[in-house]
Amino acid sequence: MKYFDSSTSPLPAKFSITINSSLLLIAYCLLPIACCLISSCTPDLKVPTPSSGNADFRKTIAIGGDYMAGYQDGALYAKGQQLSLPALLAGQFKLVGGSAFNQALMPDDNGLGLNTKPWVSPFLSPFKLGYKTDCQHVTALNPNNHSISLSAASPYLVGIAGNGIQNLAVPFANTADYFNPAFGNSFASGNKNPYYNRIASNPGMSTIYGDAIGQNATFITAWLGMEDIYNYAGSGGTSAPIPPSVMFSARLDTLLGGLTAHGAKGAIATIPDFRNFPYYTLVPWNAALMTQIQADSLNDVYSLYPLIHFHAGNNGFVIADNTVSGGARQLHNGEYLTLSVPLDSMKCNKYGLIVQLMNTRYALDSTEVYAIDNAITTYNFVIREKAVQYNLALVDMYEYFKTVKTGVKWNGTDFNAEFVTGGFYSLDGYHPNQKGYALIANEFINSINLKYKATIPLANCTECNGVLFP
Repeated sequence: MKYFDSSTSPLPAKFSITINSSLLLIAYCLLPIACCLISSCTPDLKVPTPSSGNADFRKTIAIGGDYMAGYQDGALYAKGQQLSLPALLAGQFKLVGGSAFNQALMPDDNGLGLNTKPWVSPFLSPFKLGYKTDCQHVTALNPNNHSISLSAASPYLVGIAGNGIQNLAVPFANTADYFNPAFGNSFASGNKNPYYNRIASNPGMSTIYGDAIGQNATFITAWLGMEDIYNYAGSGGTSAPIPPSVMFSARLDTLLGGLTAHGAKGAIATIPDFRNFPYYTLVPWNAALMTQIQADSLNDVYSLYPLIHFHAGNNGFVIADNTVSGGARQLHNGEYLTLSVPLDSMKCNKYGLIVQLMNTRYALDSTEVYAIDNAITTYNFVIREKAVQYNLALVDMYEYFKTVKTGVKWNGTDFNAEFVTGGFYSLDGYHPNQKGYALIANEFINSINLKYKATIPLANCTECNGVLFP
């Protein structure tokens, strides 16, 4: 079974001189006309003067989760933060009156990622592309990372003194976490998220919302609701349920109401469809390829399971499901596997076929897909409403990520949603790489310019990395 390829006589000298002199006279007489013609044909290359329009960028803050924090390659690290979406925007805002943008940078580019499999280790290093030999003894380029113990993670868990942090985006923080003082507790004390503790003005007492209000910002960039949905989706629907849109709307009202109470302007983004991320689409639900003989053999094993039947060709993997007879069934069209699924076990140990059923944390079944789709639709309706209510620029990331999937061009280079080779996503398959974040920054700028009649130049991030090959 496989898973988942003329010559003429010279003129007399005197005559020649006479002709040359005439030509010089004609050229001299025509020179002003030629200059005039050249001038009139030269295109007008006037570059618009940068202007803030109706907005004020003197003090900016960013709020949100992973995407606003600069999380990429499965971790938070210094260069990723320095070239994060809010940092790239702040660099362009400086051209229209903006000031320095303070972030709580990680101590180095090794960084720290939160492991989605905490039973293995609490933390992970960033993914890097390197050669790896799989269980079938095939060596190929592969995204690789390693576990980080709690003791090795300690340099990355140190709090940043002061309360002037302007990037208040916290990886994996949902909208409820913005109001929870306990969210600032240390990882050692039992808090499962270590990131807000690093930037909290008063860990265990302050809140992200309170710290944001304390900045007295004149402009806010926000991408909210992503974590409310994608913490659930990324866990295969095994984490806390997605909050109802009514609850999300109420939290958004409090956040945006407080932050814009003194006239601050801002921009807020909508939430993309999960089908645009390689994390949810790279491993097909029916990647179990087998011959008829192999199919017949498995059909004998599952003879007592009415919802399991194999055939020659591609088949759905078998997943545990206590709602059906026998407690197991095959995945079907419209269901998805996440990139966290143990691929080696699938290749060599028939994981998801026999011996071990596919764990539900690696799959999104049809009920979970419906919940995610419904949440994205209703949350985006709320976000669009709040953008109007609080006079914010609306950045339609739902539509933009569709265009990324079909392909976009930037600086003569093509980008798309293909994993590793597409140039937009980082090696975790969900977060963009630095070039991807730069593309998103320009979408924010386009929306801000349109909303506030500003002329902020687009970012041209020559130092931004894509996927780095060894």
